[in-house]
Amino acid sequence: MYGDNDYPYNPQGTYSYQSSPVQPDAGGHIPKEPVRKTKKSHGGLKKALLACALGLCFGLFAGAGIYTVNFVAKSLTGEEETTAAPTQAPSGIDNSMAAADPEKSGVISTNNSVTAVTTDVTGVVNKVMPSVVSITNEFVEKSNFFGQTIESQNKASGSGIIVGENDKELLIVTNQHVINDAETLSVQFIDGEQAKANVKGYDSDRDLAVIAVALDDIKGSTRGSITVATLGDSDALTVGEPAIAIGNALGYGQSVTTGVISALDRELDGNGGNKLIQTDAAINPGNSGGALLNINGEVIGINSNKIGGAVVEGMGYAIPISSAKPIIEELMTKTTKDKVAEGQESFLGISGVNVTEDVSQMYGMPKGIYVAQVYEGTAAANAGLVKGDIITKFDGSTVSSMEDLQKMMQYYAAGTRVDITIQQGSPSGYQEKTVTVTLGAKADQNS
Repeated sequence: MYGDNDYPYNPQGTYSYQSSPVQPDAGGHIPKEPVRKTKKSHGGLKKALLACALGLCFGLFAGAGIYTVNFVAKSLTGEEETTAAPTQAPSGIDNSMAAADPEKSGVISTNNSVTAVTTDVTGVVNKVMPSVVSITNEFVEKSNFFGQTIESQNKASGSGIIVGENDKELLIVTNQHVINDAETLSVQFIDGEQAKANVKGYDSDRDLAVIAVALDDIKGSTRGSITVATLGDSDALTVGEPAIAIGNALGYGQSVTTGVISALDRELDGNGGNKLIQTDAAINPGNSGGALLNINGEVIGINSNKIGGAVVEGMGYAIPISSAKPIIEELMTKTTKDKVAEGQESFLGISGVNVTEDVSQMYGMPKGIYVAQVYEGTAAANAGLVKGDIITKFDGSTVSSMEDLQKMMQYYAAGTRVDITIQQGSPSGYQEKTVTVTLGAKADQNS
């Protein structure tokens, strides 16, 4: 039997033993017996195996639980998995295009419905861009500085849409405020060529105008690259359908923005009660007069950055094309006008007060210009205008303020005969009447 030291404890955690008695050497010393280590404990390996087993069990139970929850949820909601393609696309979407390449066409299939996402509008843009032009308005801005009038030359940019032509002219519709106070107007076409334009007619109440470019001033190559826009039906629009805006944004040239029809029949303060299309497609300065299009490339509205001004963000507005068509067609028939030369300016001979929308509703008066005074011996007096008449149209174009009337008369030389539409009061209410006026010379009145 061995004593306690026969299996001495090793600091490394093992025990050692001596295989046989040790003999002393020649010097009488007993050498140390080499220590033999036994195998370490397998406790760590067992723990690792146990952890793996527990993890595997947890994963199996968790997966089974999730599957069960999803199965129950689908059963309660009636959802079924399907890979079938949609059978019908919404209005304006080509089903064959969607099936061929949903991502490029901008159509996403979700179970039994189709959601239109306008991501690729290259086809529409290529079709319509040649019918949209950039307009540059060069005008004189007048300001008062300590009683002195200072004039400075300025430029403004806008857009227009080619809507037709006659034997001599190419006809372009735009906003009235785009051509306001113009000394000269120029139009830039899709190929970069420019030509001078003249005013044909405008309706300031609806903010619409038609300008004309002489066909002789347009190069043959340019005529081959431009097209006449197709006018659509804004009355058929639905909220949520795609909308595409093309115009001369910020005066940098034609650009494209996309969005949806956000709302219909919008009425804004200061817009005369006109109903508008609201869209989230960006409408910036320079876009005014440009085209708002549907997914088929038809013009559904005439964009106007002026509407709403700087008080809105993420919303643009357009004049519905269906309500604008009759006005555009009338303006297209007007005689093309240019500003008269100095010394030939005309004079009507009245002072007037503007009948605004608020005044009209408050007092039951027609919108227009209330004649506050008629000067004796003038064109107005000779035509029979009297105090209390309300002027509503000048040469067939709507006028709503003295400023509108004065701007219109810049295109009419002294001696021109013009039809003026007035509303005259009577016991039964206001009655419409048309009078013909031979305009006097402004120079004679100033002398």
